[in-house]
Amino acid sequence: MISPTSCPVNRTSVQWSAVCGRYLVAQGSTTARSTLIEEQPFAIGPKCNGPVVCLGCCRPITDVEELCGQCGWPLCEECAESEANPHVQLECREFQKSRARFYNLPSGSSFCPQLDCVLPLRVLLAKEANPKRWENEVAPMEHHESERRHNEDVWHADLVNIAQYLRGPCKLASRFSEELIMQVVGVLEVNAMEARTARGYPLRCLYPYTGILAHSCVPNTARSIYPSEGFKIRLRAMVDLDDGQPLHHSYTYTLDGTAQRQTHLREGKFFTCNCERCLDPTELQTHFSSLKCGECVEGFQVPKQPTELSTSWNCCGCGASTSYEDVQAIIQSVQSEVNAVQALEMGPHRLEEAERLLRKYKSLLHPLHFIATTLRQLLIEMYGRVQTYEMVQLTDDMLERKAELCRQVLSVLNKFEPGLSRSRAMNLYELHVPLVLLAKSGFIASKLNGGELRARLVDAIDLLKECVEILQYEDKCSQEGVLCEVAQQALRQLTLSVEGLGSELD
Repeated sequence: MISPTSCPVNRTSVQWSAVCGRYLVAQGSTTARSTLIEEQPFAIGPKCNGPVVCLGCCRPITDVEELCGQCGWPLCEECAESEANPHVQLECREFQKSRARFYNLPSGSSFCPQLDCVLPLRVLLAKEANPKRWENEVAPMEHHESERRHNEDVWHADLVNIAQYLRGPCKLASRFSEELIMQVVGVLEVNAMEARTARGYPLRCLYPYTGILAHSCVPNTARSIYPSEGFKIRLRAMVDLDDGQPLHHSYTYTLDGTAQRQTHLREGKFFTCNCERCLDPTELQTHFSSLKCGECVEGFQVPKQPTELSTSWNCCGCGASTSYEDVQAIIQSVQSEVNAVQALEMGPHRLEEAERLLRKYKSLLHPLHFIATTLRQLLIEMYGRVQTYEMVQLTDDMLERKAELCRQVLSVLNKFEPGLSRSRAMNLYELHVPLVLLAKSGFIASKLNGGELRARLVDAIDLLKECVEILQYEDKCSQEGVLCEVAQQALRQLTLSVEGLGSELD
């Protein structure tokens, strides 16, 4: 049992089962949006398999001259002038003592394996600085060594790039065994959480207590990470929770289909998910992975055994069967076209291509299929923001289209991310804009009277209120925190407009 000494707020308790190992449950009845845990990270650092980044702020570095004056490893000019950055406080002195050199990437390379050792080294240094927290909280964390060894290429790369590099060129063999280093690598692979700096640069954080949350593809907790508070994490209840109810977070992208989520969890987290959503061929009646049947008019093909990757797919209506291989060939073909659209430069052509793909595969995919949902998210982002489709240029039909897209995505999110969900909040904000513009244009065209205008603006106000209620918990410097400020301003302005309308109607 661990002692969460790093959690100033903790309304959870640790349980154990043969299936989940250690997991967290709610301690007492908990209302939605209540804080369950606050925890400082054990260590933070750059992501694996990434580009060359500053070891202070994780900003990508393209100038080969931006190096630390003490050790010669990547460090931007701004961080070089500050001794508060983690590089100076941690690995810099180790690189200096060992004279371990940083080698610039060859021309055309985009990934820097030499930086893969940085976060594991920071964990090891934190172990030395805080042995009690290591022993109580980090050492018991899952690291799935035997499962990771099955992927020989990845295991060997980690062994060479991290363990042997730290023990060899960095001269740390007397302090850290190969077994310990590979344990740390495994702990990070299985448990580290992705976050972003105040400027939006990605990195990884290790939270030993929060990290033992069990997984579900329909989570009941939401996490927020605060760069302005040393990357403190706060875990909140997405919905009302009962005393002793298991707490779940999603280890994978909730807007992927079951086969895609299962593959990610097997390969990266080393388990098969058997949550209610994964066991349901229809994914909670959304048909998020379903294909239209080619043998009948109304039927949809769903996986016979959703958690088995090689399962056949059968029609709910006529019973026609399709092999797993044929289904995957279809999905991969469609997905490759979507990927090509996503890679296009932001602009009108990208928007029109996304719309074309939605039309093209309307007869193949269920309306709420995850690939169709991906395209809708692209379109929501582009309507109102790209040339010739900027907000002031959108016709009423285009505004109706954007509103329809938002409602379709929200119908899925309401199932998979109920309650306190950042994705829901951002789509609520996107939805309110066309609703306001359509209400105003309808009033100007005399299609709506004053009372109807007011009612539609009140609907938009309700969307903004829920958006703000969700995003108010985010770090003010984050993308979501900035959107919260914008939504609050829009809410104030819209409320004043409605109040003015109310006095006119009276």
